[in-house]
Amino acid sequence: MMYSSCKVLRRLASSNLAISKEVTRKCSPQLWNLLLQRCMSQINLEEAYIRTKQKCESKKLPQDVNIKGVFACNELDLKEVNVYGFDYDYTLAFYKSSMDFLLYRLGRDMLIDIYKYPSGIASLEYKPGFAVRGLHYDIEKGLLLKIDSFMQIQLGAVYRGLSPVSDEEVLDLYKNRVIPIAYLEPQGKNFQNVTAKMVQLADLFSVPEMSLLCNVTEYFIRNGIDYHPEILFRDVKNSVQRCHPVMHGIVENNVAEYLEENKDIRKVFDRLVAARKKLFLVTNSPYHFVDRGMKFLVGEDWCDFFDVIIVQARKPKFFTDESRPFREYNKKSGTQLWDRVHKLEKGKIYYEGTLKQLEDMTGWRGEQVLYFGDHPYSDLADVTLEHGWRTGAIINELTHEIETLNQPEFKQNINWLQMLTQLIEDHQAQEEPHSQAVVQKWIEERDELRQKIKTVFNEQFGSVFRTFHNPTYFSRRLFRFADIYTSKITNLLNYSVNHTFYPRRGVMPHEYSSYFV
Repeated sequence: MMYSSCKVLRRLASSNLAISKEVTRKCSPQLWNLLLQRCMSQINLEEAYIRTKQKCESKKLPQDVNIKGVFACNELDLKEVNVYGFDYDYTLAFYKSSMDFLLYRLGRDMLIDIYKYPSGIASLEYKPGFAVRGLHYDIEKGLLLKIDSFMQIQLGAVYRGLSPVSDEEVLDLYKNRVIPIAYLEPQGKNFQNVTAKMVQLADLFSVPEMSLLCNVTEYFIRNGIDYHPEILFRDVKNSVQRCHPVMHGIVENNVAEYLEENKDIRKVFDRLVAARKKLFLVTNSPYHFVDRGMKFLVGEDWCDFFDVIIVQARKPKFFTDESRPFREYNKKSGTQLWDRVHKLEKGKIYYEGTLKQLEDMTGWRGEQVLYFGDHPYSDLADVTLEHGWRTGAIINELTHEIETLNQPEFKQNINWLQMLTQLIEDHQAQEEPHSQAVVQKWIEERDELRQKIKTVFNEQFGSVFRTFHNPTYFSRRLFRFADIYTSKITNLLNYSVNHTFYPRRGVMPHEYSSYFV
């Protein structure tokens, strides 16, 4: 668009670049041309912004994502699957928020009673919604932080106790945003004996553990108590783990208070059995705890659905050990029999064992097996990498995440964020100072928008699956080790037992943004 000098002058006079009449009258032709260029540049930027904003507002919002959908990371043809395996906790059984409060309270009390922590921490209450799954804890620096798939720290999502750590301090502590792989995953030939400097808290049982860890850290800081971050981490972790047997007894005595009812699980089992599929259960939980829960969820005859039931499997060692034998579990006495197990029989309960022996005794191998678990690494990594099983992840947080994604305001904000980012990229080479100032305002608007999008998921840490724009480290592992993932096992009822799940063709940076005009 071309402008006359009069039009430019009027725009100039109405803008923040207005110049007094005296200066305008006395300026040289060279200065006048510079002023015209300066104003034209700002006018062009303003119009580019307005056009982009109008285009965004007129853009049709994406369709809602199906909350009960099953999402594919890798192509999976269910016709090839003859055997379905399941974890129990947070795969078949989902717990109410009362479970988080229970684990937190038991762990806190054990810190006081067993580890002799100050009695003052008894007043520290569980903070629901503080943490999300998949965060890392730096056991040297005592920080809880969120890391993306490129091993970069998400600034603004780093906490010491309950207090956010400034970006400046984070960069001072780590020297840059990228965390070395050795910090996250032990390396080398003897990596089993090496402790990583950061620990990922990747299952839902770890959420109250993170809250307890941060609460106690905050208590120590506010009361001027010197502490060692690694000792605190290990004491909290051990306390929560040691209280699990107590938790099991409490839940068994009042299962309805802690377990979410879901009668559709029986429909899943009925459909698979009718299709002549084999079913097995491998869980770390003890038999009586699983039995009470499954009777509540499925019915008194729940064992009849399964061809093999393995309890107290001690995953992930169940997947990696080779020599640990199966033992038959006596349901009446609650003890393990000493007899050698030559084969796995339906109707019996087995204890420990290994995946290799499971394969050898059943003949179930490779792509004919589909195993569901809630922990992308401990449940799914070894079975897919070492044994070629197909895998499904049950990620309960998907329900909240998708409900948020489906909100019209969120969709509009995402559209505008993408278009504003492109606008910044297209005009970032402006050399004129006032034009640079305009682009800087856009960058500030983008930062505010990204923060707004983050906090709708979780005030402190944002989405389980994304940092500001990259997938999280949790997502990296999920997409690598799970062929499919969904929020609940019962979502399978929306698909045929012969369904093929196809992954979405992702757009690489060098490809078209869309194949449709």
